[in-house]
Amino acid sequence: MDNLDAPQHLINHVTLVGEAADLLIKKFIEMKVNFDPDFVRVGVVIHDIGKIIHTNEMYGPGSQHEPEGERILLSKGFTPAIARCCLSHARWSDMECTIEELAIALSDKLWKGKRVEELELQIIDRISHILDVERWDIFSELDLCFESIASEGLKRLQRSVTRG
Repeated sequence: MDNLDAPQHLINHVTLVGEAADLLIKKFIEMKVNFDPDFVRVGVVIHDIGKIIHTNEMYGPGSQHEPEGERILLSKGFTPAIARCCLSHARWSDMECTIEELAIALSDKLWKGKRVEELELQIIDRISHILDVERWDIFSELDLCFESIASEGLKRLQRSVTRG
């Protein structure tokens, strides 16, 4: 992001979302979920890159950064799958997403303490399918993980403000 002249606020955001993603990745590995942790890590780093153009969306609502981010990444030679994370992190409910894309989207919510039931259930259902178990066999374990990550959201939000 440095060579794209990303503002410090965006770099801080990526760092904090990355902390939430690392905790999800750790849990998925512990559960023996077949997924690509490196894809999740890269997706977290680039998911909001369009905000370097649409800076008004850095501190307020807006969705112009999503297709702009995909366009920027495709122009820089990123794969379409990675570039698509700019869209899927926010449009997961309207798209067919991979487990990796859902993990990026969830990390982008949990980092600040926000729980999104529909997104969490999609992940739980996807993992139950991957592991060939019933939803309720893993629900409590994943719900506890999501709550643990979200419970640190206020501290992360405070750090996002104090870092720059």
